[in-house]
Amino acid sequence: MSHDPDGPLLLEPDEPPAVTVTDADGRSPFVVTCDHASNRVPRRLAGLGLSEAERDRHIAWDIGALAVARRLAARLGAPLVAAGYSRLVIDLNRPLAARDLMAEISDATPVPGNHGLSPADRQARIDQLFRPYHAAISALLDRRAAAGRPSLLVCQHSFTPRLSGGAARPWHIGLAPGRDRRFGELLAAALRRDPALVVGWDEPYAIGPASDYGVPVHGDGRGIPAVLIEIRQDGVAGDAGAARWADRLAGSLAAIAPALLGDTP
Repeated sequence: MSHDPDGPLLLEPDEPPAVTVTDADGRSPFVVTCDHASNRVPRRLAGLGLSEAERDRHIAWDIGALAVARRLAARLGAPLVAAGYSRLVIDLNRPLAARDLMAEISDATPVPGNHGLSPADRQARIDQLFRPYHAAISALLDRRAAAGRPSLLVCQHSFTPRLSGGAARPWHIGLAPGRDRRFGELLAAALRRDPALVVGWDEPYAIGPASDYGVPVHGDGRGIPAVLIEIRQDGVAGDAGAARWADRLAGSLAAIAPALLGDTP
């Protein structure tokens, strides 16, 4: 890991890395990422001034997302790129100019450790957490392209059933596609074959280059079909739910892969 020698070192040598890549040579056309996989905070940041209970909430990570992503990647035989640290330290699915890149308030909860950050503190988080994560995704996609292998990008997230003071969110799963809408449309159609599922479109959020990073940069920026998948957290908070969703998604993605790859009309 490189960093500015005149800036603060964020991670101690015995702490986990900023990014973990699993099955980098996976033969699946799908590539799975998980931006908000962890609620871990570097030791030097003293929990950002938040209690452990607050860091266990949805504000710090996408609860259940990594559990689904790991199972999904394993079922597909796909590479998985997963972040090592909390979105509150730096949100890896935000452009560097985004106001909530290092949020001072998240869902009405103040984040003391993000107040009054110096330029050096901010740059340390960018250089030591943001850049390594996205460099790993870029390197993986570059290798696949050089080998003439197609890539279909799946960005795995989860969402809280209700924001503070907000209405209940009715969707079991939400899809937000990239510029190539066909990936999302095919996946939505496959999921909606189960009449019990409420599938949101551009829900709970629509994505775009001003508010998101993964799909716009690694998908649209490369001309790669990409979709952001959001699963409601009450469906994936436990292992059984995560396994059910991974199975459902793996089946749906495998079913639409030929159409996305041009093997069928």
